[in-house]
Amino acid sequence: MATFMISGSFGSDDPTRAVLPLLTATGALEAGHEPEVFLVGEAVYLMKQDIADALNPVGWRNVGETLRELVGKGVQFYV
Repeated sequence: MATFMISGSFGSDDPTRAVLPLLTATGALEAGHEPEVFLVGEAVYLMKQDIADALNPVGWRNVGETLRELVGKGVQFYV
């Protein structure tokens, strides 16, 4: 098992790019690794539930749902 630090800097202005670090963390978890997510810049606003819930990336599920799943599985976030 490896620990990964995954960073993201996109926020509500580009929901598809904003979800990419979260999807990467989800994939790392499924592969048995221990991801950590580091959010900077505009991505910091994703930690506000109303903003995350309003973001629907193209081809992926809602950002708020993805965040709640990761938090529920114990993924650590640095903001």
